Amino acid sequence: MIYGHSGDEPVSDVFLLSESQTERITPYFPLAHGVPRVDDRRVLSGIVYVIRNGLQWKDAPKGYGPHKTLYNRFIRRSHLGVLTGSLWL
Repeated sequence: MIYGHSGDEPVSDVFLLSESQTERITPYFPLAHGVPRVDDRRVLSGIVYVIRNGLQWKDAPKGYGPHKTLYNRFIRRSHLGVLTGSLWL
């Protein structure tokens, strides 16, 4: 089971990318330095959820983590070219 950013709330009611989808794009993400990062799969799933549903970042379900984290990761990954093309199909 996957838990929310507080560690105690299950996020089974939110959309998550499959493990194989996540594994295919993980090599394009930069390595973590220092502070442990929030779960990439959960955050990326949140980004896809926000974009596909036309939401504002602040309206993302809490199960994906802090909306500021979703936004910051979206901006960084977009500048790296990771979040382009077939990810949005």
